[in-house]
Amino acid sequence: MFNRCCFTLALVLVLNGTGHADDKKVSVLSEKEIADGMIALFDGESTFGWKVEGDAKVEGGKLILGDGKATTLTHASSFGPFACRILCESSTPFVKKPTLIFYDTNDKKPSETIEGNGPIRITGGTLDATKPHQIRVSIPAGNLLVIKSFVILPRETKPLFNGKDLTGWKVNNADLKRMISKFDVTPAGELRVINGPGDLQTETQFGDFCLQYECKTNGKNLNSGIFFRCMPDQYQNGYEAQIQNAFKDNDRTKPVDFGTGAIYRRVPARKVVSNDEEWFTMTVLANGPRVATWVNGYQVVNWLDDRKADENPRKGLRTAAGHLSIQGHDPTTNIVFRNIRIVDLNK
Repeated sequence: MFNRCCFTLALVLVLNGTGHADDKKVSVLSEKEIADGMIALFDGESTFGWKVEGDAKVEGGKLILGDGKATTLTHASSFGPFACRILCESSTPFVKKPTLIFYDTNDKKPSETIEGNGPIRITGGTLDATKPHQIRVSIPAGNLLVIKSFVILPRETKPLFNGKDLTGWKVNNADLKRMISKFDVTPAGELRVINGPGDLQTETQFGDFCLQYECKTNGKNLNSGIFFRCMPDQYQNGYEAQIQNAFKDNDRTKPVDFGTGAIYRRVPARKVVSNDEEWFTMTVLANGPRVATWVNGYQVVNWLDDRKADENPRKGLRTAAGHLSIQGHDPTTNIVFRNIRIVDLNK
């Protein structure tokens, strides 16, 4: 049962034309929701992150599905334990009710029919909450469904930083020439990295995971990143979730040096969402060859590493567990982190 494995799915539904008190902020998360780690699966602009079979279009910040044809919307990423909130409406009665389907690795298909007003909770099923889950929305022919927002909150995250000291972390000494950075804890309980280069690693290794943290760059155009699936005993030889808030020509779709949320040297962020000298929240979801990132709840990367498997991630796909590491980039580095937490999807 879902409740026995601590998997609670809350669906907040508004159907049959019922209004919403804040229509101008559809798919836009509040500061508290962002800090709590909520991420939007619909950005109010596009179907980015989804595979669409059938009819789907975005108009006026709303995702319109169906329009007479059977339509299936499947998210490219697979998620660990999460809570889900969807806000939708239908201008006409359903010919056959749409369903939300959640597939686990054994292809079990617990689902929930979209109907009625108010909150709905799934209370049945045999889904193992520690396995990856794929989200699918199925719209039968003859229906029209309008999604105004689709938000999930990763659950069961464990802290990686206690806010008091660097327990669980170690300075990487694989390259003695790149041990210049200073890593410490501020009086406010933030993990701070100053100067560079340098590298601070987790003692624990992770393969598939959902990582979330808050970050602030204390200066303009500063550069850092968090590496993952790093090869042991090497200096930052892994994938890098980039931190670089600069962009070109006053256009946030033109990131400098791949942009915050990018997988550096692999895929750029499609938009620079965060700003220097302001706290932002990053989510990195790695599950097999699929890597996705969200900045302030907005998805900026949906990437499939389709290279041939290789132990060295610079040469090919690496899914094996490795350290996470915080980068001290150069002498200008002055960056702080807090609320660093993770779900290990391999356990």
